[in-house]
Amino acid sequence: MQRRKDPLKLAELRHGNCRKTEEEISKALHTNGREDYLFALNQELEMYEVLQSKIVQCDVEIEKILNSTIGKDDNKRQHHIEPKNTKINKNTPKNIDLNLMAYQYFEGVDLLAIEGVSYSTVLSIMSEVGLEGIKKFPTAKHFASWLRLTPNNKISGGKILSNRIPKGSNRLKIALRNAANAIGNLKDSTPLSDFFKRINFRKGRVSAISATARKLAIIIWNMVVKNQAYVNPEGYLFLDEKRKLGLVKRIQKQITKFGLTNEEINFATN
Repeated sequence: MQRRKDPLKLAELRHGNCRKTEEEISKALHTNGREDYLFALNQELEMYEVLQSKIVQCDVEIEKILNSTIGKDDNKRQHHIEPKNTKINKNTPKNIDLNLMAYQYFEGVDLLAIEGVSYSTVLSIMSEVGLEGIKKFPTAKHFASWLRLTPNNKISGGKILSNRIPKGSNRLKIALRNAANAIGNLKDSTPLSDFFKRINFRKGRVSAISATARKLAIIIWNMVVKNQAYVNPEGYLFLDEKRKLGLVKRIQKQITKFGLTNEEINFATN
């Protein structure tokens, strides 16, 4: 018990990411000797150790289920992929090659190639809908709508009165929103991060997260159902691109209708 009260010994247990030095931390760890505080801390430590042991058991069960699912399917088992230097956070299951298992589970589709998609995102897809579940949706729009990531447009007289995203959530929707938030935090410029920043500038971060999560859902459906590799998202026809095409067509119709020339509409001809 005396060792647990020694500030210098406690400071040696500091995490490597701590900005404060051991000397600075030890100064803040001098106890006032209250036994009730020490008892509460000991209770919390025991609870932490119990929860960590439960997490280890969950990791073992996850590995067992994935091995069983992949092992029974020759089409899944035949796929192999080179190891990646993917960043592993504290919540990632230990001692499991999720890079390989995810590639085999989705039959040669590498969802981890999408920026922002982590091991936890892939595990959420496996547990919440699975490979066969995604294939049951006839289109990517149906999949995004099921996730409640598509605006519920209320139209009257040809005008959109509201386009709010329906209320309700599930674990997969939360996982995709977390992935979208991670994309928004990327320092490097990518098609998805640039899309996030455009929406964020116009409508705010909450809308940017929802729009990017919807785009991720569409990309994932196309990759899994069509069994294709991750490509530049600009290759997909998204809602913002459809609006641009619609605007161009309307302008062309007006030009044709009134018979306008380049000089009349003041087009720049370089």
